[in-house]
Amino acid sequence: MMYYRPRLLLKVVIIGDSGYAKGEIIKSYKATIGADFLTKEVHFEDNPVFTLQIWDTAGQERFQSLSQAFYRGADCCVLVYDVNVKKSFHNLSKWRDQFLDAAGPQDPENFPVVVIGNKIDVALREVYEKDAKAWCDSKGNIPYFETSARNGTNVDESFKCIAERAFKYEPEKL
Repeated sequence: MMYYRPRLLLKVVIIGDSGYAKGEIIKSYKATIGADFLTKEVHFEDNPVFTLQIWDTAGQERFQSLSQAFYRGADCCVLVYDVNVKKSFHNLSKWRDQFLDAAGPQDPENFPVVVIGNKIDVALREVYEKDAKAWCDSKGNIPYFETSARNGTNVDESFKCIAERAFKYEPEKL
């Protein structure tokens, strides 16, 4: 007899300045349409299996006019910046505001957002963890992760948090 675990599809939009998210955080996940739409399964404890449908615009100009279509129906927004490029961190507010404006969630103050500081394996750090956490706290205690896509540090943990936040925002989806 096979054990059945319910599955939940969650749309996750990853945004940030071009070149800092693209191909880094999600490089090991299975591409489904080109390189901008990927899937990842996340499961933990007694929760259902979450299939994350990952939409990565990574700030590419060719997607700017389509942002409303990309953002619509998202269950979580992931803001990614490069810890070695201060400008990418300073643009997080712009990206968050653009997402909330274009996606139009019913409760923007509580919409699930996660911030990822990537490339912690590079020794040219310009943004420190305490500064990123302070920004996240000022925006409503947004969860924050520092990752290295190169060696996998905190990548799976960040995606588990993404799934949990999205599910807690709309648990009736099950």
